[in-house]
Amino acid sequence: MKNLKNILQKTPVETIIGSIDRSISSIQYDSRNVEQNSIFVAINGGVFDGHAFIYKAIDQGAVVIVCEDLPEQLVAEITYIKVKSAARALAFMASNFYENPSKNLKLIGITGTNGKTTVATLLYELFKLAGYKVGLISTVKIMVDNETFSATHTTPDPVVINSYLSQMNTQGVEFCFMEVSSHGIHQYRTEGLHFEGGVFTNLSHDHLDYHASFSEYRDVKKSFFDQLPATAFALVNADDKNGLVMLQNTKAKQSTYALKSYADYRVQILENQFSGLLLKINDSEVWVKLIGDFNAYNLTAIYGTAELLGLKSDEILRIMSALDNVNGRFEYFKSNTNITAIIDYAHTPDALKNVLETINTIRSKNETLITVVGCGGDRDRSKRPKMAHIASALSTKVIFTSDNPRSEDPDKIISEMEVGVEAQHSKKTMSITNRKQAIKTACQLAQSNDIILVAGKGHETYQEVNGVRSDFNDYKITKEFLIQLNK
Repeated sequence: MKNLKNILQKTPVETIIGSIDRSISSIQYDSRNVEQNSIFVAINGGVFDGHAFIYKAIDQGAVVIVCEDLPEQLVAEITYIKVKSAARALAFMASNFYENPSKNLKLIGITGTNGKTTVATLLYELFKLAGYKVGLISTVKIMVDNETFSATHTTPDPVVINSYLSQMNTQGVEFCFMEVSSHGIHQYRTEGLHFEGGVFTNLSHDHLDYHASFSEYRDVKKSFFDQLPATAFALVNADDKNGLVMLQNTKAKQSTYALKSYADYRVQILENQFSGLLLKINDSEVWVKLIGDFNAYNLTAIYGTAELLGLKSDEILRIMSALDNVNGRFEYFKSNTNITAIIDYAHTPDALKNVLETINTIRSKNETLITVVGCGGDRDRSKRPKMAHIASALSTKVIFTSDNPRSEDPDKIISEMEVGVEAQHSKKTMSITNRKQAIKTACQLAQSNDIILVAGKGHETYQEVNGVRSDFNDYKITKEFLIQLNK
């Protein structure tokens, strides 16, 4: 049990009605999870407004109500706390409830359109191999040192974040690497956290179903760096035109990395093969198992972050050479007939372009490159024709298919993609709505030495159709078909 007075420290409050000298068992924003002596935070989430569930929460045992609008009838013995933003208040209260666990470790936030998962995960792996106790909060999974938990959001809600950070404190974790999404920043999920540093990877077309414009999307990312303290560092990609924008108002120590521009951490690609990259970072060469320009950027961000956190250059390079691809990020295998299958999470135009350009840089052009790609439902529709345009322009053959259609008609999603195909590329495209059948067709079309790219879902182990999730693993399905067809 925690004292309400302590939970409210530094929380922006407008009005308090009732006593703040009371014991609290938990903080909840979902009325279904309220228990005796809970705080219920009424958040207007767009689909559901928590204010409609205030009386239900009280019936279930809530003794404190945090809300933006006070209910017409106040219940005796209940403490009401009126705030301007319930979501922001939740973040501060959650940190206080768990005794501000982010201050007891070095928390690094990684933000950008692409590369967040790779950078965060490989930093976790690097510091583990360096002998530290480490935490990870990512799209793929949450790690509390060696213990794995499933992830539901790129950036979880503040109660979940602080709960895991508290567990990390208990386990003696020294560093935690956390993906910071634009949704998470905009919804105040990272408010009240103490960051040791922030990393910016890049910015491209994504999430415009949520943000009103690209400039808003950029400014939300920027606000994360604006809030970093003077004791933190801000490491940004100087080759991205938005990289220096992120630094404009930050109090943090500024550092840059780049492939094409002058930067504090400069990388050169000396060799680029399917087996890996030979990189020169500043004055040192290192062979790594990852490939492509985009991974050269990711690895330089990792190198810079590790050095800013105190690791020695020689140790960083030694460990980097042992790092493997992150699950679902340019994850590939070869069949016994020498067909290369690549599974990648690329679900934005820029990410898909990066992956296809990397493949085309390495391949001899004598083989066929078959791309299987779709677009998610209930998400930014404007990127659909762009994805199709890129896939058809940079592949030998393309199969448009279903991704996670969610509540949308998958055939309509595919139709919106097809608009982006230029006339000269139309003959090399086909549409197969069933994703499993689309992957099977790609495997049937492939001959020895050909390359198959299955893009969009990467690490995901499900497909969501009409709100129902069913098991679906691109890597597993592709491998099974290639084994069956090549017996």
